[in-house]
Formats: sequence, structure tokens, C-alpha cells
Amino acid sequence: MIISGGGTGGHIFPAIAVADELKRQNPNVEILFIGAQGKMEMERVPKAGYKIEGLWISGFQRKLTWQNLIFPFKVIHSMIKVGGIIKKFNPDVVVGFGGYASGPALRAAANKGIPTILQEQNSYAGVTNKILAQKAKKICVAYEGMEAFFPKEKIILTGNPVRKDIGKGTPKMKEEAIKYFGLDPNKKTIVILGGSLGARTLNQAMEANTDLLQTRNDVQVLWQCGRLYDDQFKVLKAANLPNIQMRPFIDKMDLAYAIADVVIARAGALTVSELCLAGTASILVPSPNVAEDHQTKNAMALVNKQAALLVKDANAKTEMIHKALEVLDNKERKEDLSKHILLLAKPEAAKVIAQVVLDVMESK
Repeated sequence: MIISGGGTGGHIFPAIAVADELKRQNPNVEILFIGAQGKMEMERVPKAGYKIEGLWISGFQRKLTWQNLIFPFKVIHSMIKVGGIIKKFNPDVVVGFGGYASGPALRAAANKGIPTILQEQNSYAGVTNKILAQKAKKICVAYEGMEAFFPKEKIILTGNPVRKDIGKGTPKMKEEAIKYFGLDPNKKTIVILGGSLGARTLNQAMEANTDLLQTRNDVQVLWQCGRLYDDQFKVLKAANLPNIQMRPFIDKMDLAYAIADVVIARAGALTVSELCLAGTASILVPSPNVAEDHQTKNAMALVNKQAALLVKDANAKTEMIHKALEVLDNKERKEDLSKHILLLAKPEAAKVIAQVVLDVMESK
């Protein structure tokens, strides 16, 4: 089979998780990835042990740029290349996880009569997946209500596959996390996740609340500022308070969730799915810089079930830290958020999607 998806971790990690599960269920299955040249999948996928082919493809810019002038040529070039890949590899099924490359890959496969399957991570479907859904055999989704975008008879509610080590933290994991991060076991912990590159708004909100955090000796913060912002923020006062630990990147996410009393994060699909599995009380600050404002829709899917709190990006400086402290100071509120978000977890997502793929292959 061919698996296509990438551009961000939200597309890549679910794809790799399903590939791993497919290999576990059927060791003889042969998997080839198709990604976009220059994107992170070209590095991450080989590290996970899979072959990958890269296409010369990128997204269409929503504003007038010179890049849009060559976009049609990229699409034509990618369709020709992916046609050759499919002819040579001869897959039984092609699975798309979103990202620039999945459009040409699944379109070419469908045109040749090869069954295709979509995995939509977000609560609001992107334009590409809505087009590809017309010929897809099955569509695996993470949220209820997706019949607004896809044919109801094709939809299977599976959840989003996440890394195997993410789950509800145990006392042993919390103890390990305290040692690993060098934190105080007697303090309540806020974990701020801005992603591997970082989120400027979350960082600015931390700096804006330096004086408030300085007064809270019972609270500590593990702050992932992102590689893009490390140099800019590490010299500022917030990053140098004794109860704040700022890091450009957190590599042990399972331990970060285990130690967190409250998590502050963006509302990307993968992050939301991890928070559900970890059962963590959460403050979500959706990024406004995404297509169709889909992060707000992801967040509202939790907020509407009393499973998370939402702070608008524009209000982060004045509300984000205050809301987190309010939750920390209200044990009942914190426990309710944790209980409700845990009910939304789909821990078997990778297994369910893998079975859908194998069923489609067998019925071909």
C-alpha cells in the first residue's frame, strides 16, 4: 500500500502510527510513503523505518504571490511523477492523511481504479479531502458530525492515532517526570506547549504575566517556547524565574503530560487527541493562522462537552495564565475537566484504521 501525508507532525505522526500497526497486524504488508520534497516527512518517515518518495508540491497561497504562478506546474509535475510511482509499485490501496502530497497521490490512484481511504484529523474538513472524498472507499474521522463534509455511509469514527507512549499518567511516571525535568514535587505544574517551532502568542502571554507568576510560589511552569523563539525569550525575566523552566523543545511528551496539572496549548488535531488520552485539564488557545479557522472548531468540540476551556488568541495575554491558575486553585473544576476530556479519548485509533485499510484491501 501507499500512504501519503505530511507537511506537519499532525499529518505525519498519525500516518506512521497506522503504518506501524499495519506491520504489526500483517508483517508481510509492503508500505511506501509519498510526501512533499523539503517537508519534515522526508526526514521523519525514513527514521521510522519506511521508504518515501518526494513530490515537487506545495500549498496554494491564499494571497497573491509569485509562488501561485508556478503552482499549476507543480501539480502537473506531481501528477506525472505519482503516476509513475503507482504504476511501478502497483499498490492495492492508497491511504491519505492530509498534507500537500496527498492530493495528487489519491487523485492519481482513484483515476486508476485503486481503492483510496482518507483520514481526516480535524473537526472541519479541508478542501482537498472534501474533493478526494467523492471517490474514497472509506473516510476515517476523529470527530462526530463529519457528515456535514463527507458522505455519511463512508464515515467511520476512529479518532486520531497518536504516539504509543501517550496515555493517562501514573504515579511512577509522575515521579520519573519530576526527576527528568528537575521539577519540585510539592508544586502544582502548568505545562505550556507551543509546538516544536513555538507559538508567539503563548510566549508573549507568559512574558506579560511575569509579575503574577513571580507571586505564586506554589506553582511551577514547564514552558516549551519552540526553537524559533528560544533566543528571543530566554534572556527575558519570565524565563529566568526560579519557578519557570523554559525549553525550546520537550522530547518526553509522555512525561510532560504525566506531570501536568494543567496544559496550555494550541488546538491542533494531534495535540487535542493527545490531551484526550492523557486526560489533562486543558486551556486551548487556537491559532488564528490556519485554514478555515479549524483549530477553533477542534477546540469547540471539547468545550461543548465541558472537556476544555478556550481562550481566544487575541485575549491570551490577559486571560491565558489567569484561567490556568483559576483551574489550579479549583480542585473540583480541574477534576471535572480531566474526567470529561478522558471520555473523548480513542486509544485504539491506529488499530481501528489499520483494520479498515486491511478490510478494503481484502475486499478489492
